[in-house]
Amino acid sequence: MTNSNPPSSLPPQIVAPVSRHLSVADVERSIVFYRDVLGFDVRPLPTGDGVPAVAEAVHGPARIQLCTQEGAFDSTGERWPRGSAILFFQTDQVAALREAVSARGGRPSELEKVNWIKMRMFEIADPDGHRLWFGESFQKPPPAPDPHRQLRKALPELPLDDVSAGVAFYRDVLGFRVNYAQHDIGVMDRDEVTILLVARTIRHTGIGSCYVYVGDADALHAELRARGANVQGEPVSRPWGLREFRMLDLEGNQITFGQPFE
Repeated sequence: MTNSNPPSSLPPQIVAPVSRHLSVADVERSIVFYRDVLGFDVRPLPTGDGVPAVAEAVHGPARIQLCTQEGAFDSTGERWPRGSAILFFQTDQVAALREAVSARGGRPSELEKVNWIKMRMFEIADPDGHRLWFGESFQKPPPAPDPHRQLRKALPELPLDDVSAGVAFYRDVLGFRVNYAQHDIGVMDRDEVTILLVARTIRHTGIGSCYVYVGDADALHAELRARGANVQGEPVSRPWGLREFRMLDLEGNQITFGQPFE
């Protein structure tokens, strides 16, 4: 498969943040793999103070912490048995990176085009069997105007017992602007997103949820956590092409914020 992108004089870079703990059987063997085969910078970490990792592999915004305990925890608190993790790294030159990995003695898979996430990707396993995917977005021309295109924007409704308190929360903690508010409704705007806060009634019961696409999940996560939002763990890079985290509002409604890799 040929690379349709023009060659670059710069070495391939990882361009999206990844942060994970990996359980490894032999730290020195893993250091050699991540440093000499994948091209990561690897440094030892001080032990003690409850920190299980003994080394950290870094490549741009990607940070992989290596630990020897069986079944490391990821940033969401989920335990991953050794060899079962799947990690995704977005790179700016996937073909060149695959060539470099192969030249350093790695055994990457062939490049494949994954249409549903618009990525060209290859896979390689680390010495413990963790599966590492490297991908680069491929370009496609914008679609021609569709005269039948109707749907433009969604307006999620989230129910609250105390709408006034919800308006204050979305304004002061989540950074929304009050478009309109009264005792039983709040119209909240931030950038291109509008969320409607409605009174919890027989018609609007339980809790709600919505998904919001964002430009920088890590920056937004840091902002919301600093404001005191109830964020549910650190941002996590998903193999389907989104880096995301969840947040609960003051009555349990869930908003998931996701950053596309491309």
